[in-house]
Amino acid sequence: MRVKIFDTTLRDGEQSPGASMSVNEKLEIALMLENLGVDLIEAGFPVSSPVQFEGVKKVAKHVKNATVVALARCVEKDIDAAYEALKDTNNRMIHVFIATSPIHRQYKLKMEKDEILDRIRKYVDYAKRYSELVEFSAEDASRTELPFLIEVVKTAIEAGATTVNIPDTVGYAIPEEFGAMIRAIKEGVPGIENVDLSVHCHNDLGLALANSIAAVRNGATQVEVTLNGIGERAGNCALEEFVMAAKVRKDFLDIETGIDTTLIYPASRLLVHITGMVPSRNKPIIGENVFLHESGIHQDGVLKMRETYEIMKPSDIGRTSETLVMGRHSGRHALKKKLESYGIHTDEDKLQKIFERFLDLADKKKEVYDDDLLSLVSEILREPLRGYKLTYFHVFTGNTVLPTATVRMLADNCEENAAETGDGPIDAIFRAIDRITGLNTKLEEYVIQAVGSGKNAQGEVKLTLQIEGSRYSGRGVSTDIVEASAMAYVNAVNKYLLMKKGAFENNSTRAGEPN
Repeated sequence: MRVKIFDTTLRDGEQSPGASMSVNEKLEIALMLENLGVDLIEAGFPVSSPVQFEGVKKVAKHVKNATVVALARCVEKDIDAAYEALKDTNNRMIHVFIATSPIHRQYKLKMEKDEILDRIRKYVDYAKRYSELVEFSAEDASRTELPFLIEVVKTAIEAGATTVNIPDTVGYAIPEEFGAMIRAIKEGVPGIENVDLSVHCHNDLGLALANSIAAVRNGATQVEVTLNGIGERAGNCALEEFVMAAKVRKDFLDIETGIDTTLIYPASRLLVHITGMVPSRNKPIIGENVFLHESGIHQDGVLKMRETYEIMKPSDIGRTSETLVMGRHSGRHALKKKLESYGIHTDEDKLQKIFERFLDLADKKKEVYDDDLLSLVSEILREPLRGYKLTYFHVFTGNTVLPTATVRMLADNCEENAAETGDGPIDAIFRAIDRITGLNTKLEEYVIQAVGSGKNAQGEVKLTLQIEGSRYSGRGVSTDIVEASAMAYVNAVNKYLLMKKGAFENNSTRAGEPN
């Protein structure tokens, strides 16, 4: 059975706190997803912000093989914005949604059942004028009364929906229950065989994958997923988990997808470097521990026959032991070929910038690994933020002296200097930056991890600042962790400054609550 993969990393996945992406970052992930073989890419929620609109528009312009999807409420301005963002491609789908459960009808929408059905008729038909492909989602379907849900699905199909999506919006369903719901819809709705029946499962109870599989076994023809399972709250059904479950247990599930599984791990790592959201070490399929064995019994078994303790090979997902990829004397063409082997295709301007950064890095650490290159790509993709630029820093530290940092920053062609002491060199440099910017900041999260391996590995810093009651994330990468920390701090400050000018998307302000 062929199941369509609808990827919503760029929409639902981006709603994860701290996972917002620039337009260029969205495009690179979209191109990676296209190479991966997903059938549909939900690129964003165009009406919610200018950044979302431009992101969807750029993805629609460049993606050729996958259907590009834009989300809209059952509201004319949302559907208009979705069409305007998608009009550069004929391979488009408009995705409209409205909540259907009693709790949403009573407390959020304040609508009766008949009003909900009227909106579905009106706005599915309205979306159909712009796009041949229209998906309708019944938000919070898993907590909707089954007779009413069947009426909702029937109404959407009669109005012209080509896909009907049944979301487990709050991750409430149990697999047996969810499978029975899908089966009831499959058996109880006239014309359901002529449309795609989709599911969108959240992971609040850790059952997103199980619910998605139960749905497919009961008649669903499309599954909505995200890379690394990112998304609202506990996230969504993970693309890599569903696809590899289908591959490994083909004997039982008999599910086919169009995914090239050898690109799963590079795609996962690129997303990690772009968002800074690091999966847990024991995350299924792509976690660091998945192919490690510490127990002597396990090690003995794997050495004798790998299948004794491994149900898939690292190469199945494009994961190999971390090998030296190239060095100082590697050429631009070799770099381009290496990136293309990950599924990354950039224009000549970006490739040149990546190559220049690669040469600088090769001079510093000599050995450049896969993760180093993915980190460079994510750095180049990040759109330059207007604001402050760190031009110089110096720290003086030790266990018998008071740590001191001196910083020079450039803003509007004017340089400013400041020096501060702190509890350590990083605290001191943060205080010096605060002195120059004049901002009252609170550091809420600070995470550092190695990129690559060995003593000369790069350090990647992700942090979150609270400024005037809102949170701003920043990221920096360098062979010097103090420099990486300062870069991440300045990056977060610049996001605040752009937000203040209304030029950067505020993820906390959303038009409605998507499924």
